[in-house]
Amino acid sequence: MPSDFENLDVYKRARELRKRVSMLIKQLPEVEKFNLMSQMRRASLSVTNNIAVGHGSQSYRHNISYLYKARGSVYELMDDLIACNDEGYFQAEHLDDLKSDMINTVMVINGYIRYLEAKLPDNRSRS
Repeated sequence: MPSDFENLDVYKRARELRKRVSMLIKQLPEVEKFNLMSQMRRASLSVTNNIAVGHGSQSYRHNISYLYKARGSVYELMDDLIACNDEGYFQAEHLDDLKSDMINTVMVINGYIRYLEAKLPDNRSRS
C-alpha cells in the first residue's frame, strides 16, 4: 500500500541514496559496526524519514522545516564519507561517486524547498 510521498521525486532520490549507503556500510570493518556504520545508517534513514514526515505535516512551512532536516542529514552523510576516506576504508573513486549522488540529492531537496516556498501565502506576491 504505497503512500503518496513515495511518488515524490525527492523521496525516490533519497531512497536510492539510502540504498547505496546501506550497501556501502556493509563493507565497513567490524570495528565500525557500532560507530560509523550505525551513524551512517541512522543519517541515511533520517533523510527519507524527514521527507515522509514533512509531507504528512500540516503546512508548507512544516514540510519545509523537515526538508531542511533531511538536507542536513545528507550533509552529515558527506562528513561520514570524509571520515571513511580519512580512515582509508574505501577507494576514493567509490566515495566520490557516492558524494556526487549526495550533492544531486541536496539539489533535488533544494528544488522542492523552492517549490514549496513559492506556495507560501506571503511569497505569492513576489516574483
